[in-house]
Amino acid sequence: MKRISCETKECSFGPARLRREGETLTVYLAYRGAYGMGEKYDSLNQKGRTVVNQVREQFCFQGDKTYCPAPFFWTDTGFGLYVDTCETTVFAFGESQVEVTLPETAEVVLFAGTPAEMVREYMGLFGPAVLPPEWVFGVWASANRWSCQRDVEELLEKLERYDFPASAVVLEAWSDEATFYIWNGAKYTPVADGRPLSCGDFDFTGSPWPDPRGMIERLHQAGLRLLLWQVPVYKKQGDGEAPNPQNDLDRADAARRKLCVMLPDGSPYTIPEGKWFAGSMVPDFTNPDTVASWVAKRRYLLDMGVDGFKTDGGEFIHGPEARFYDGTTGREGANRYCRDYTRRYRDFAGPERVLFSRAGFSGQHTVPCHWAGDQQSQNSELANVLRAGLSAAASGILFWGFDLGGFAGPLPSLDLYRRATQMACFCPIMQWHSEPDGGQFRDLMPGDTGNNERSPWNMAERYGAPEFLEEMRYWHKLRERLRPYLWRTARECVRDSKPMLRPLAYQWPGDPAAVSCEDAYLLGDELLVAPLLEENRTSRAVYLPEGTWYDFFTGEAYQGGRTVTAGGGRLPVFSRSRWGESHG
Repeated sequence: MKRISCETKECSFGPARLRREGETLTVYLAYRGAYGMGEKYDSLNQKGRTVVNQVREQFCFQGDKTYCPAPFFWTDTGFGLYVDTCETTVFAFGESQVEVTLPETAEVVLFAGTPAEMVREYMGLFGPAVLPPEWVFGVWASANRWSCQRDVEELLEKLERYDFPASAVVLEAWSDEATFYIWNGAKYTPVADGRPLSCGDFDFTGSPWPDPRGMIERLHQAGLRLLLWQVPVYKKQGDGEAPNPQNDLDRADAARRKLCVMLPDGSPYTIPEGKWFAGSMVPDFTNPDTVASWVAKRRYLLDMGVDGFKTDGGEFIHGPEARFYDGTTGREGANRYCRDYTRRYRDFAGPERVLFSRAGFSGQHTVPCHWAGDQQSQNSELANVLRAGLSAAASGILFWGFDLGGFAGPLPSLDLYRRATQMACFCPIMQWHSEPDGGQFRDLMPGDTGNNERSPWNMAERYGAPEFLEEMRYWHKLRERLRPYLWRTARECVRDSKPMLRPLAYQWPGDPAAVSCEDAYLLGDELLVAPLLEENRTSRAVYLPEGTWYDFFTGEAYQGGRTVTAGGGRLPVFSRSRWGESHG
């Protein structure tokens, strides 16, 4: 690893030669593939593409936009580069050179070696990865439509009735959606002096959540953990929303004490019109007083037994005019804000709990875990999230998942849901999630007109296919069988700074067929997974690298270094040893 300053005009490093002229750094090198750049939905190999490293919120069909960029790449020929800046950078990957547009003050870190060595050294710039609890590797159940305690009780009933395992429940519609820390319908006396509310301040009589502490205890008794949705805003409420006096007091306190991101004239920065949560103020997590105030108001949730947070949003800095407590501006904040936000929640939650984050920037591995954001229930989106997961892994993100089958728009077909479930079974995090009934944005992108929950039992019921439930139960129970392997692999990944998902180019950079493969991956050291991405696809060609491989389901042996046809109606998975013999 070598660090060069912005004044360096020319240098040679390993297989590359670098030359800087003004804001452009040109890297001359031979390579077949360039990997990393954060979570990229358009391609795993970035050669031939131009990448803008800027955090962007995009509802479905992300294309070349991403919630989670990183100005870091590595090549199959042993060269890697990271630009040490939070400002926006642009990478143009040409045939034999990479042109990087840099801010004036950026330093550049160079790497040479195997992909594993370069990713490990890059991760080391930010600190160790965080190991999530073991329960993370079970099945997660999530739906925005669950808006009362009875919905959670029905979920527990159906998990037992249909004999489906699960380890985590994610609630989005739990709070008043103004403060994002008060249970919907709870009675309390608003506080104006910044003092946090505690469990004893609430009366849940008549609330849709009459006994949240008891509900959490029952979830724990059933072996499930609870995550609550969070968004980092002091919300501007809309015309159709009932006034929330606590939110009004919080906004006034944030403006008075400058706990929020500010403008040069001393007024609060607000999210621009046309953006998610327009008009809302944004907490400034570079200010220690903001952090203390923000987490204190949520500490009672941990006292209730909450096991983590779905830390959504964070893509809220939309212009250079924003001013932060630490002296930085929106030029850095557009990318850095989501990292500051999730790290403050990480420190607040502690190691026994977990975050599930959408947005991030370089060094994302220091915050567990991530999901791929919002996708429609379409086949093309399944291919998009596969590329996103593999490029995220190539950028050092260890623990990642997606909303299987998509969460937005009409329900997925049974076949898409089937293939997405199979792929999710062999990902670090397996989760099904649903938008509200009728759609997240009903006018722009309507969803199913009835119950559009993406649970296996609702899918079977809505399509009149009771046999589908038994088929899905197989994959959920297989996930339980995989948990010991996943947990052991997770510990090894943290210890060795290795992603849990691995593109074939990461493991075999000298193999041209592996370098050209963008639709298969390793899960840990042992399993090779080749998702089925097309409607009604039951088999596909799979490239097996060198060595002996065994069909995960049948035990049939194959010699590597060649392409085989595999599937037979289910996800092609191969193992380095016969699974039954090595794992029981």
